[in-house]
Amino acid sequence: MRGVKPRIFAFFFAAVLSLFLAGPWRAHSQEEESPPPWPVLTPVETPEPLPGTAPLTWEDDIASRLVTGVDRFLLDQIEAARQTRDPYWHRDFASPEAYSQSVEPNRSRLRDMLGLRDTRAEAPVFQFHGASPGGSLIAEGNGYSVHAVSWKAFGDVTGAGLLVLPKGKAVANVVAIPDADVTPEQLLGLEPHPGLSLPERYGRHLAASGCRVLVPLLISREEAPYKMTWREWLYRPAYELGRHLIGYEIEKVQSGIDCLNALDPDTPTKTGLFGWGEGALLALYTAALDERVDAAGVSGYFGSRQNLWQETAERNVFGLLREFGDAEVASLIAPRTLVIQNAPGPEFAFPPGKNGKPGRITSPTDQEAKGEAERARRLVEPLGLNFPTFFDHRPPKYEETLTAFLQALAPEATLAYPGEGAKSVGPLPDAAARHASQVHEIDRHNQWVLRESEQTRKAFMKDLDFSSLDAYQKSSEIYRAIFRDEVVGHFDLERLPFNARSRAYQEGPKTLSYEVVLDVFPDVFAYGILTLPKNLKDGEKRPVVVCQHGLEGRPQDVIGEARYAGYKAFATELAERGFITFAPQNLYLFGDRFRTLQFKSNTIGRTLFSTIVPQHQQITDWLAEQPFVDAEHIGFYGLSYGGKSAMRIPPLVDRYALSICSADFNDWVWKTAATDERSLRYSYANKKEYEIFEFNLGGTFNYAEMAALIAPRPFMVERGHFDGVAPDETVAYEFAKIRFLYEAQLGLENQAGIEWFTGPHSIHGEGTYRFLHRHLNWPEPAATP
Repeated sequence: MRGVKPRIFAFFFAAVLSLFLAGPWRAHSQEEESPPPWPVLTPVETPEPLPGTAPLTWEDDIASRLVTGVDRFLLDQIEAARQTRDPYWHRDFASPEAYSQSVEPNRSRLRDMLGLRDTRAEAPVFQFHGASPGGSLIAEGNGYSVHAVSWKAFGDVTGAGLLVLPKGKAVANVVAIPDADVTPEQLLGLEPHPGLSLPERYGRHLAASGCRVLVPLLISREEAPYKMTWREWLYRPAYELGRHLIGYEIEKVQSGIDCLNALDPDTPTKTGLFGWGEGALLALYTAALDERVDAAGVSGYFGSRQNLWQETAERNVFGLLREFGDAEVASLIAPRTLVIQNAPGPEFAFPPGKNGKPGRITSPTDQEAKGEAERARRLVEPLGLNFPTFFDHRPPKYEETLTAFLQALAPEATLAYPGEGAKSVGPLPDAAARHASQVHEIDRHNQWVLRESEQTRKAFMKDLDFSSLDAYQKSSEIYRAIFRDEVVGHFDLERLPFNARSRAYQEGPKTLSYEVVLDVFPDVFAYGILTLPKNLKDGEKRPVVVCQHGLEGRPQDVIGEARYAGYKAFATELAERGFITFAPQNLYLFGDRFRTLQFKSNTIGRTLFSTIVPQHQQITDWLAEQPFVDAEHIGFYGLSYGGKSAMRIPPLVDRYALSICSADFNDWVWKTAATDERSLRYSYANKKEYEIFEFNLGGTFNYAEMAALIAPRPFMVERGHFDGVAPDETVAYEFAKIRFLYEAQLGLENQAGIEWFTGPHSIHGEGTYRFLHRHLNWPEPAATP
């Protein structure tokens, strides 16, 4: 009881103090304080439209309507892509050889999509985990032995798994590829797996039938410490660097084929791939790309890819659906053998609320599997083949599928039953250590590619011509086209008429704002807040600053009190300094809703900015037609994700006379691909922004290269020392390349600048404002005495 009275007294004192602070004398004290730093804006009484526009009557959340409309638009574009694949194909059915040659350009493009850019190991051989093949023996079965092996694949990356050697002469070489969540030991029946029945352990059947069988380990879907699967953890940096986890695992399979062939180089032996789930995906793609594969067996995977965006992150292949569905990939295998088993595949879901992309892997439906197999048949029908061989049994009859597969490789062979299966004769490999080693090798390779990427980009940009400013601009147009078509992605669609609708929105002491909506594409519109200075005279034309919000932002954030700490109401403040401003609503808000748009876009070779860029083209074209706008002086100024926009939009929107990147500029490729412990504080590799990755930026355009597409227009960076985007030295290193470009190579003095300030992730509004006044040709306001 000793401490009760002091506690009661403290409570009573706090209550009295609260009443005192809430009393009328407190209100009087507040009145004597300085006004708030943000502009005081009030709703207009009569929301009249801007002259020359129709009334805006929408009463719902316009930002939400925008995201919903773009979602519909992208689904329509995905469907349209399926209907317009023919121009990519020029099949020659004169002979099987002519056909295979005619689809080689499609193979080449698929290789690029899957990131097969690394040189495969030359003449690899199996490394037996023991002093000899006998020393590596871990199990024996009915006429075969099982060995633990590894092999060089590419760079310092190896494959690992189990090799099954028949006691007699091998009738065929087979890579039996398990699903990502099935180990080689489980596929061969050496360890239990709750999801696999005896017939689904196809490796055992093929081994007992006299095949030499390699069973590789795949990276698993288990959750990593970073709140995403191990597969996504490795996919993220690989994708940014123009590689892909699918491509890495294909190269492991291809090197495995090299090793199988090296075991008996003097005896011609056919090669087959058979897989289930993720293994079936790899069997399908590898056979499509590698004509050494005589037969491929696909189980529990083949079907429609129209909902690829719903699958897990590492299934995301940039541009795949423009040219390929599973049927088109299958057509690359013809005239070789493809056996498809319509069987249940693995079921997996990664939930929302973590750092990884929510996604699911499901079995193809009967309708999807049959429909896609029929499409594949029609694509190659003029060859006169029974292609593909399709088995539709529920429950599946693996014996018929495996028999057809085996007959394509060795007509004299008979499918054998493995009986009780192999018996362990030695310790099994340490599965956890082996998987950790495989993860580490790919991660290390990604980091090597990251280190080399700067030189890759230098080689890529080597054709810029610095002999004169005109020569530079002409040569940069080639790179601008690559950036537009292959990196950002471009919708080759005619924009709709403006159909401008507006309504007066808010009024301040010196400004009047309007909400404005413009049509862009079907279901796509642009929305933003136009702010006009009240001292704008009739017939006067003024420069415009487009003020872009950041992640989860809205136009309202940049004009007033909302989120003032970061944005400083810079759209209104600039209007008070005499500029016209326009604050667009970009797509990056509503969490998973907008992030899904990125994956929908990626399937057809587009990104979020494929939609955002034409929105800005429409905005700037409309602004240029307004009687009060100086069309030659429209600038872009964005914070955070708006700063990311400042690097991607102005290169492709000619009307932007300058660009300011605030609270975002850094070595972007490093920020998205680095996985070392020091970098993870800054890197997106382990963060929740799972949509942020852009295919092959590492090999094409980092921020210095993007700025080269803005040049010779003025460009500026606004950087707070305490901004957690990146350390100062990383920002300075990347900006130094831009300064060298502008000042040394192009002879453009004072056209590129950076302002450092002591502050956080926010608008600073000093050097940037002077930059805008100077380059947009508007005088700075007189200094307040």
